[in-house]
Amino acid sequence: MSDFVDRNGGAPYSRNDPGHPNSSINHRLEADMPEQWTADPDTGFRRRLGRSAHELGATGGNASCPDIWELENGDVAVIGTDMRKAYATRLPAGVTIDDHESLVVIPRRMLITAKPDIPDA
Repeated sequence: MSDFVDRNGGAPYSRNDPGHPNSSINHRLEADMPEQWTADPDTGFRRRLGRSAHELGATGGNASCPDIWELENGDVAVIGTDMRKAYATRLPAGVTIDDHESLVVIPRRMLITAKPDIPDA
């Protein structure tokens, strides 16, 4: 089994890791993805991923909080601070935000606590 080092000089990882360009996981995910994804406005919320902003102390106490939710169809909804305008001139090469899209930011610890709730494949 050969190892691959990412372009950022990170540690090597094996062909079975999702980040490896020839990973069977990547090929399986690509096969499961339709050509063009669109959000389904009719699907409902299934469960919170991770802990709430209140549990993490990541809110000022009002009802407006960042959050991560799995939807009934398996997609993920993220509630966060809209930073589209702030990041518009600093997007990485090849990254664009369409008119119907937003760039939201959530506290890192929210995603870390959600990790155990997110399936590997």
